[in-house]
Amino acid sequence: MSAPDTDAGTVDDGTEPLDESIEAFRRVTSEVGVRNRILVVPSVICSHIVADRIAQATDNAVSTPHDHGCAQIGADHEQTERTLLNLAQNPNIAGATVVGLGCEHLQSGPFAERIADAGVPVRETAIQNAGGSDACIEEGKKATTELAADAAEADRTDATLSDLTVGVVSSDLAPTTREIADPLVGEAVDTLLEAGARVLVTGTERLVSSADAAADRAETDTVGDELRDTIERTADQPGNVRGIARRATELPFRSVVGAWGSGTVSEVVPYGCRPSVTDGLVVVDSPSRFEEATTALAAAGASIVIHVTAEGVPTGHPVVPVCKVTGDGETADALEDDIDIDARSATPDELLAELHRVAGGKPTAAEQHGLTKFAINRVGPSM
Repeated sequence: MSAPDTDAGTVDDGTEPLDESIEAFRRVTSEVGVRNRILVVPSVICSHIVADRIAQATDNAVSTPHDHGCAQIGADHEQTERTLLNLAQNPNIAGATVVGLGCEHLQSGPFAERIADAGVPVRETAIQNAGGSDACIEEGKKATTELAADAAEADRTDATLSDLTVGVVSSDLAPTTREIADPLVGEAVDTLLEAGARVLVTGTERLVSSADAAADRAETDTVGDELRDTIERTADQPGNVRGIARRATELPFRSVVGAWGSGTVSEVVPYGCRPSVTDGLVVVDSPSRFEEATTALAAAGASIVIHVTAEGVPTGHPVVPVCKVTGDGETADALEDDIDIDARSATPDELLAELHRVAGGKPTAAEQHGLTKFAINRVGPSM
């Protein structure tokens, strides 16, 4: 766990973290990435083990195993496809290998063409077309190795934290989260926004009982109406009377969105979509569950994610480095090697300094342990 630095709020040379440059990667979208990874993406659940093995055999490759891509209909199929497509355009991704089966709904060939149309270097292989799993693995390894070699030659660019898109997910409403960790993150978010960064936040189920208060945080009436519509759809989803949504009804609005800071909301984007604004506070329509929320943030363009957790969920995400923040003393003491920031003693400037170090290449706790988890939110049941 990162202890507070003696030069609080600065990077190693004493410079303020918002001013000091980092070596990053500017993609065709003009977004700035802090990692240079190749995404091995299964188009369907049936090919995810093959995709995993391809990624495991290739340096700087990551896979996103999921249980989607087949027997999904309507909005669920559309959400899966757009989420995976936008993940391939995340600024941390230098190229993608699509791995299909051959008979799935989300066909790997046409899907790879859509990734190519977005300007991302891409290769494609499918188990049935390659001649079986082993042949597909070998074909995929060759393709992914080629992409990784090209990525190693990628030009680096100087950037600062204000050039990044930072994602925030606070996955619980424990007292230590609301009273200690969320306010710390919220102050850091305000500083990033003032500097011109784009910050993405999730957790729309916690707004169900506070639609008016949420709409009042919008920059325009149009954005306020979009927030209301999003909250209404969230309220209609099964299960939202339990858990965080129910707990949020018992709490003041400011208490449940403390990690969002005090800025106004510039845009609301659906799950799996990308925002149009280049700076400001953006609400991404996603539940607060870590895996699903972080996937939504990565698909929306976050190159780094802050995760507030009282329980100390130790896993990261394959596409973005995740900085773990907790305000819970028992969690911080018991999971010292899994937590990046102990909010009980850290300042907002120290959190920003840690983000700067991670953006500059320092592995997060989850990255050091090689722990990742990936999930896509479901709209409804699959067939």
